[in-house]
Amino acid sequence: MDASYTIVTGPPPLADYLRLRRDSGLTPKTPEQGAGAIAGSWTACHVVDREGAVVAMGRAIGDGGWYFHIADIATDPVHQRHGIGRAVVEWLVADIRSRAPEGAYVTLVGDPPGQRLYRSLGFEDVAPSLGMALPVR
Repeated sequence: MDASYTIVTGPPPLADYLRLRRDSGLTPKTPEQGAGAIAGSWTACHVVDREGAVVAMGRAIGDGGWYFHIADIATDPVHQRHGIGRAVVEWLVADIRSRAPEGAYVTLVGDPPGQRLYRSLGFEDVAPSLGMALPVR
């Protein structure tokens, strides 16, 4: 990530959270869902450009003891391929390492576009385990 971008500690404003999820291809969320996600984060950061526009974000949820899950890694498509997503994940992992007790376990769900990045940062497949989801309707 070059010097024209700055990492800011904390989540982005709600409107930017919702926009980044939508524009980066993540499942869109309602304002109520977004507000809950932001409030329930254990740690978060976002990235601004020189003009102060929010261009990327990421967060981690966790119990503060041993389990942490990285979520909502999203970069505005106009700003992709500049190392911003890598910088966000590295920031989150560094924050977890600095504040979590020894032995913390960090997970994420790697969609195909992000899998190469996550592997390059040391994340490994958990096979034979399989991630599962239960949509609540």
